Amino acid sequence: MNADTRILVVDDIEQNLVAMEALLGRSGLQVLKARSGPEALELLLVHDVAVALVDVRMPEMDGFELAELMRGSPRTSHVPLIFVTAEPEDQQRSFRGYEAGAVDFLHKPIDPQVILSKVKVFVELHAQKRQLAAQMAELRQALQINEMFTAVLSHDLRTPLSAVRMGAEILLRVASDDVARAAATRIKSSSARMSRMIEQLLDVSRLRSGAMCLKLQEADMRDVCEQICAEFEDPARPTRVELTVHGETRGSFDTDRMAQVLSNLIGNALEHGDSAGAVQVVLDGRHDDTLQVRVHNPGVIPEEAMDLLFEPFRSAPHENTPGLGLGLYIVDQFVKAHHGSVQATSSAQRGTAVWVTIPRDGHAASQKEREAGAPPPLPQLGVPPSLFA
Repeated sequence: MNADTRILVVDDIEQNLVAMEALLGRSGLQVLKARSGPEALELLLVHDVAVALVDVRMPEMDGFELAELMRGSPRTSHVPLIFVTAEPEDQQRSFRGYEAGAVDFLHKPIDPQVILSKVKVFVELHAQKRQLAAQMAELRQALQINEMFTAVLSHDLRTPLSAVRMGAEILLRVASDDVARAAATRIKSSSARMSRMIEQLLDVSRLRSGAMCLKLQEADMRDVCEQICAEFEDPARPTRVELTVHGETRGSFDTDRMAQVLSNLIGNALEHGDSAGAVQVVLDGRHDDTLQVRVHNPGVIPEEAMDLLFEPFRSAPHENTPGLGLGLYIVDQFVKAHHGSVQATSSAQRGTAVWVTIPRDGHAASQKEREAGAPPPLPQLGVPPSLFA
């Protein structure tokens, strides 16, 4: 038991205080004595106590008034209170004691074993609470160190990786035989994949540290979709990605973050979907308050993977996946930062579809959150029947 574990005894009769100290005092446990309510409050401002034994009838401030003041202060509201009284048992007074925050109500004369047992329980709970708080502090520190390490490592890796990519470009231009060109192509492809992994790690580090801030601006989601779809165009297959647009698509959102959302979704669809069919991107701006983007691809996601679809590092170690399993997690977090939602469905008959819904006016959504003091609940959206039409 820790040497600084303390019990507070409040009683206006000195003999009672001495008796309680003799009964409860032992190695590793300190008994704090207060002769009035104000004196008890002064001690509680200085010391952290495991439990308080409070006499009900005292001059100036009785036990009920002291309990109400303790419950009104964040520092002392968690302290367990046991009321002690010499008066006959009165149900009405007992109710008042419990309403004031008491965990127990003892009547004198008190069996020493009873009070020792009750105090022991709260002392042990207090010790466990402090141990848990210490473990949480250690865990937070470890997480901070881990996130800092990830951010520094990811940032510092980009410089040598840029040199590798530049070297691959030069090799592609000067290579005179197919073997050299094939090697340079593999180097370029692998470095591009590594660059995406590094960016994902940096994004996760920003998300976990709270350093990511949205830069909301008036923009056209159609322009963002067209730009990202064009990045995936392949001269050999000009229809790998098909874009369809409905309605008015302007709104206020973070264009860079939403571009990454679309890039992750389309890249994931091309990588894991059935290569025999095109990826369909549908931008729907027909609703006054929201913008919706749906990305559909042939192929099916295993049912057991659906619940973990947006979890970080979801790829199993044995899977032959080229990424870290962070793409859809980043999508989910960026969309939630816009006060939106992400949903997914997958079946052998209809293929796989992921659709993103965000408020059309990001400024208004952020203002509403600030006024409410907490993020509003996300809307529960059903699957629009037109998605698979």
